[in-house]
Amino acid sequence: MTLKSKLHRSRLGSRWRVAIPHEPAERRKSASTLQLFVACALAMLAANCSSIERLKNIGEPPALGPIQNPTTKAGYKPVQMPMPAPQAAVYNPNSLWRSGSRAFFKDQRAHQIGDILTVLVKITDRAQFENETQRSRTNRENSGIDDFIGAKAISPSMQKLLPGRILTADSNASSEGKGSIDRKEELLTNLAAVVTQVLPNGNLVIEGKQEIRVNFEVRELVVGGIVRPEDIQSDNTVESTKIAEARIAYGGRGHISDVQQPRYGQQVLDVLLPF
Repeated sequence: MTLKSKLHRSRLGSRWRVAIPHEPAERRKSASTLQLFVACALAMLAANCSSIERLKNIGEPPALGPIQNPTTKAGYKPVQMPMPAPQAAVYNPNSLWRSGSRAFFKDQRAHQIGDILTVLVKITDRAQFENETQRSRTNRENSGIDDFIGAKAISPSMQKLLPGRILTADSNASSEGKGSIDRKEELLTNLAAVVTQVLPNGNLVIEGKQEIRVNFEVRELVVGGIVRPEDIQSDNTVESTKIAEARIAYGGRGHISDVQQPRYGQQVLDVLLPF
């Protein structure tokens, strides 16, 4: 044959392979190693798409999120709670006072969708626990034959073949455990939230988000929950302790947060390794 190579078409999924019989083994081995390295790199990038975004933002401060309507988010779901039976409104004739109002002219508190109120976040929690456990066990089993039947009538060389100790077992187990928890959390801040839904009984569903960027670090504060109109103060503020189903998150993203997090490979090993 005059051709130095043959084209072998072998179907591998949706790919075709070209095999060169006379290609040196060293070159094929190096090519396979390079392909394996490239495949691993692509797999790591595909598994973590955020790495591409981080590479694109090298040297740039983290971008602030756009102002969005909370009800248009992909994970937003209207809140459904048990509602009492509807009651007809009662009006007092010849009266300037309106039930639930704190002023004769207009109630300045949030009461409808789109209104804004201030949430006074005040979290001062502390938990302290201490536990200690000790356990130990010692077992010993020893069984044998002192004078086997007919042992004295045989020669000493044959006595060595007779069983001496049948069973000897020793076990010793002990365990000791000690643990303590001393946790203290304190968060004092204010955040403006928007009324996103009014429940049939008059309670307000609120949600607010705040982002603050200092140099290359963004701090995020998210507050959400259900508020009674009666708990809203005259200055249009409500305490976080009076929010039902409260969801309060305080965190950040940026260079400092990236350094504080374990590497992606370590996080994968922590999930997969059973020990």
